[in-house]
Amino acid sequence: MWLSKNNDEKDGTLRCLLCPHACLLKPGERGICRVRENRDGVISLITYGIISGYASDPVEKKPLYHFFPGSNIISVGSYGCNLSCDFCQNYHISQTGPPAGSTRLSPEELVARAVREHNNIGIAYTYNEPVIWYEYVTDSATLAAAAGLKNVMVTNGYINRKPLEELTSVIDAFNIDLKAFSNDFYRRYTGSTLKPVLDAIGTVAHSGKHLEITTLILPGLNDSAGEMRSMTEWIARNAGRKVPLHLSRYFPMYLRETPATPEETILQLKDIASESLDFVYTGNMSGRYACGDTVCPSCKAVVVKRSGYHTVVTGLTGEGRCSICNREIMKWL
Repeated sequence: MWLSKNNDEKDGTLRCLLCPHACLLKPGERGICRVRENRDGVISLITYGIISGYASDPVEKKPLYHFFPGSNIISVGSYGCNLSCDFCQNYHISQTGPPAGSTRLSPEELVARAVREHNNIGIAYTYNEPVIWYEYVTDSATLAAAAGLKNVMVTNGYINRKPLEELTSVIDAFNIDLKAFSNDFYRRYTGSTLKPVLDAIGTVAHSGKHLEITTLILPGLNDSAGEMRSMTEWIARNAGRKVPLHLSRYFPMYLRETPATPEETILQLKDIASESLDFVYTGNMSGRYACGDTVCPSCKAVVVKRSGYHTVVTGLTGEGRCSICNREIMKWL
């Protein structure tokens, strides 16, 4: 199978080709992700069908603001991750393998449930890192697409080009977590590197599938004006001004005890990001700091009104254009 290759036929060592870590695994060994194992001469996914969570969520919770706004979507996830962020917000499932007695749900069962759900547009693969759940995601997404459902992937983007290109054939929308615009940050705080994530953003942006980007703002680590300006200028050049960016407020979690990001910092960075991007939103904010409305860049009319996860489309035509000035805002309605 192309997801792995023999490194030494004498001892059965295999190299995993799913993500840039390229883990070299002897028989019985698992990769950095904790869930892919050299078993019986192939790289096996030990969490196939094992779920850590299942819920019906607003699609805005992913977050996706320009993909069927106001709709619900089934969210499902498993265990493990191919990064090791010391600030992980879901560390209880991402930084561990599956516990004994875990719940199982086959792709057929998952899709059948999604079909039965009222007012549901499809399935979001989320919670932990869906890249490492590759076989289950592709099998489920193929069945879901055949049933007329949409597929969404919320991912760190740390994946090799070939498997990502295959995913774009079955995934309709991606939210990619761009954790910083610094390779040093990625190496020190995530155990990975920046370039593969940038490559993934470019690949999705040019695939014709929907793309949004999220950045969690950590005080003193990725919150400088210069970094935000460089990052958003890169996004505009390589993915387009219309790609929505979500700037999310950090709260202390897992191994990092840095105080929560000041809300004023998020607003300042939003202003900088808005110099290059048409749609910048704030996350984990409340009251006057919450910036969740979609505003037409041309005439400044509010076309989608959001209060928490309550969403009302107020000023869009059926083709996703501003009802005041006819500017195209989003394609997925």
